[in-house]
Amino acid sequence: MKYTAARARRSHRSPFEDALNAGDVDAVLALFSPDATMRTPAGEVITGPAELRAEIAGTVAAQARLTNKARFCLTGDDTALIVVDWTLEATAPDGTRVTPTGTTANVARRSADGSWRFTILNPLGTA
Repeated sequence: MKYTAARARRSHRSPFEDALNAGDVDAVLALFSPDATMRTPAGEVITGPAELRAEIAGTVAAQARLTNKARFCLTGDDTALIVVDWTLEATAPDGTRVTPTGTTANVARRSADGSWRFTILNPLGTA
C-alpha cells in the first residue's frame, strides 16, 4: 500500500500503523527511504536499514499495537511534514503492558513512483 499525502490527510490509519500491527517488519521498513533517520521513543537517534530493522523488530517482539490519529500533513514540492498523535500498547521487558502516548513529527519525501518514504521519523515530536 502506498503512503500518499492525500491518504494521510483523510485517514486516521496509515500503512505504518497497519504494517506494525500486523507484525510485518519488512512492510514497515519499505516505508522508509534508505538513508532514513529515526529518533526512538527512548530518545536515541538511529540511521540506516540495520538500525531501523532492529528497532522495528524490537517493537514487534514487544507485541506492540499502534493507534494513530492524524493531525495534519503539510506538503511542499516533494517533501511532507506529517504530524500524528499516537498510542502504543506494548509489553515491557518485565512482562507488564505499557501504553505510552505522544505526537510524532515526521518528514517524508516523494519517490519517483509517486509514493512517499519517511526520511525522518520522530515519535517524540518536539520533546
